Amino acid sequence: MIILGSTGSIGVNTLNICRRFNIEVEALVAGNNIELLNKQIKEFNPKYVAISDCKRAKEVNAKRVFCADEGILELLEVANSKKVVNALVGYAGLMPTIKALELNKELSLANKESLVIAGSLIDASKIVPIDSEHFGLWYLKNNRSINKLIITASGGAFRDWDIEDIKDATYQDALKHPNWSMGSKITIDSASMVNKLFELLEAKWLFDTTNIDAVIEKNSVVHALIEFKDGSTTAHLSDVDMKLPIAYAILDRVEDTILKPLDLLELNKIDFREIQESRYPIWQIKEHLLNNPKMGAVLNAANEVAIDRFSKGEFGFFKMIDIILQSYRAFDNINFNSIEDIVKLDREVRDFTRKIS
Repeated sequence: MIILGSTGSIGVNTLNICRRFNIEVEALVAGNNIELLNKQIKEFNPKYVAISDCKRAKEVNAKRVFCADEGILELLEVANSKKVVNALVGYAGLMPTIKALELNKELSLANKESLVIAGSLIDASKIVPIDSEHFGLWYLKNNRSINKLIITASGGAFRDWDIEDIKDATYQDALKHPNWSMGSKITIDSASMVNKLFELLEAKWLFDTTNIDAVIEKNSVVHALIEFKDGSTTAHLSDVDMKLPIAYAILDRVEDTILKPLDLLELNKIDFREIQESRYPIWQIKEHLLNNPKMGAVLNAANEVAIDRFSKGEFGFFKMIDIILQSYRAFDNINFNSIEDIVKLDREVRDFTRKIS
């Protein structure tokens, strides 16, 4: 097993599954949490390790340490394991996805940006999704005739705020997720609803349809729904725990109990809400994005730069969304046919977004 992003929440949960089912871990890739990485190395004794910062390689308690983006790709080439979990965050996960597929490895993907950016160049049939929403759709699909796919959103930090108050909300405000603790980027993406646009686009590539939508479900117990041709709708409910999709992604068979079953009598009221553009202005590009999926590369680049500027206090929350939308519209009608084209486009979008005042 090769785990990219081992110190993040997905990576930690993947190692929990490896520990429980005695799965050998050949390689670990992490960012800057060297302390946790060294604990993982001590327990799982991987043959290869990679980190993002070459200057910190001496801090890693391993014999073979790769570093930076090139090091991750080299690690994938030398490792023998066929199974790869890609839980890296953002654009950094794209090239490892491409490399893993080129090497014919079995890819379990939590890095949604890979498909958001380059879905047109990736064979999604060779990918097992780890996102709870896409796992729910896969779990429910079961070869029946489908009319519509629906995923759910928590609504993020500003779900229950007055809209007027959101305009000047700060970066720290946006990090206060109402349901759980996650990494900073995905928490901001949840507040803006960019994360759900990413997941819709991911679902488009995974399930080959644009008849996809999303709704807010405050309790995060309903992860996905499928509306079938016969008029019925089936929902996937489970506790908020990523170990279930991870187990299905990396195990050949799942027969053990992975999660504690839900106690239906203890569930709070399931409350679905519409995702309104007045509260989530980014939602206005949903249909355009699904019908022009290569624009995901623009959205991702603009989003990462805008979040960075927002985190430095350059502007308020709604201004961050406006900057993303300006960049998105400035690069309408783009096209690309190779990874090299994507790298060039990504650079151009980032430069443009940094200059918007």
